[in-house]
Amino acid sequence: MTRALHLSGDPAADALLSEDDFALLTGMLLDQQITMEAAFAGPAKLRDRIGRLEPAEVAGMDPDAFQAVMAEKPAVHRFPGSMAKRVQQLAQAIVDDWGGDTAAIWRQGSPDGPEALRRLQALPGFGEQKARIFLALLGKQCGFEGAGWREAAGAYGEEGAKRSVADIVDADSLAEVRKAKQAAKAAAKAAKG
Repeated sequence: MTRALHLSGDPAADALLSEDDFALLTGMLLDQQITMEAAFAGPAKLRDRIGRLEPAEVAGMDPDAFQAVMAEKPAVHRFPGSMAKRVQQLAQAIVDDWGGDTAAIWRQGSPDGPEALRRLQALPGFGEQKARIFLALLGKQCGFEGAGWREAAGAYGEEGAKRSVADIVDADSLAEVRKAKQAAKAAAKAAKG
């Protein structure tokens, strides 16, 4: 699958995300409580620190050693301990359930959109919203064509939406997504009153 992603603001990190499905999935996992750019730059930091970013290698690392890699300055995530555990759990699930092939999650057996969503939601750290956003990213930018993917992705799959990382293709769209996220947070806060 050929893709040219622009999610981190770092050309080397974006190149890794564009060619490596595990890196892309890991970036999505890391996308919580830090900026999108930092989350999606995280896989490149990990690769640079451990040499290769392969699910079996990540899953097999000593947890304390992996946490140290995550915490090394600049840290991969602001919560290196909990996120190191989640990344290793994700890697282990890919090894155990998908034979170490990340893309099998959305390619094996040519799943439709609802099935791809179900598979994503079964991954450690992927709740409904994160899975829907990643499915939208697959459909909008990574060539996934499973029937019904837009519907399965919900609002994130809408054509022309500017809601999530699935909609970021350049600096302008990043600014639009950031503005939409801020407006959604403000509306949620106002609703809690």
